[in-house]
Amino acid sequence: MTHRLSSLPILALSVHSACNCRCVMCDIWKANSEKRELSAEELAGHVADIERLHVQRVMLTGGEPLLHRNLWTLCDRLRRSEIRITLVTTGLLTELHAAEIARSVDTVVISLDGPREVHDAIRRVTGGFDKIARGVKALRSQATPPRLIARSVVQRQNHAVIDQTIAAARRLGFDELSFLAADVSSSAFNRNERWSAERQAEVAVPAAELGALSQAINRALEVDRAIFSSGFVVGGPESLQRIHDYYRAVAGLAAYPEVRCNAPWVSAVLEPGGTLRPCFFQGAYEASDATLATTLNSSRAIQFRRGLDVKTDPTCRQCVCSLHLPLTRVV
Repeated sequence: MTHRLSSLPILALSVHSACNCRCVMCDIWKANSEKRELSAEELAGHVADIERLHVQRVMLTGGEPLLHRNLWTLCDRLRRSEIRITLVTTGLLTELHAAEIARSVDTVVISLDGPREVHDAIRRVTGGFDKIARGVKALRSQATPPRLIARSVVQRQNHAVIDQTIAAARRLGFDELSFLAADVSSSAFNRNERWSAERQAEVAVPAAELGALSQAINRALEVDRAIFSSGFVVGGPESLQRIHDYYRAVAGLAAYPEVRCNAPWVSAVLEPGGTLRPCFFQGAYEASDATLATTLNSSRAIQFRRGLDVKTDPTCRQCVCSLHLPLTRVV
């Protein structure tokens, strides 16, 4: 294996750098004064490589993608290449853009961090939960609604209400709900440097509250085990247990749970200006004006993948996310 990639199943496009939330576990919003967005011209310059690399799905991320001034033009260009599109959004603007979303994307991932009061406190947006509710309703009313996935980041302010988060996602009408732990160790999400121990403690579930996390998981299982077996909660009870184990490790009580991930071989993150990363958490391949394919298979990128062992790499070992797809067309 040379670690040269001839296909890239998933490409995350960070289309807008600003965000309309002020989440306690994220620093992206702190750069709102430096708004950057992926232009149609930039995307056009990457289209040939996107097709050559057989990209199957593009994830529109940010910041908040719906703040992009010309998002639907970008989507139209991707759809002409028969690429499936996932929109990752805070959900605050989905009601306003419901018709365009239903026309342009097949999957919508909306951040949901708990029942109404908890969600709004974490996002620091008054009425945010209700805006999500109206947005989901508007999307459901479309002739061809997209698949709706709620994504909840479990952390200090909502770990004890996991069961209520599941109930809220069902009431709102989501098709699935996925849980992630909060990233407290990397330099991702617009952090100029890794968080201090004090900042980590503001977000991480502390050792003294791990019991409350376990109790919330058990309550959810007692109320409706079918909600897990049906696949509504992505990854089932094991996904929640992994979050518990992650926070045990953050508290210094255990080793971090094993990571099974091949994201750098099956995906990449492209930011405005052309910065390309193997994933959201690792550093950029290189600062270059080169094309997407050239950067992806540059000597520096190949060297990075060849030397990466996700079982021992410090960033990977503490990662809250994992992507594992079959390694196809990797030579």
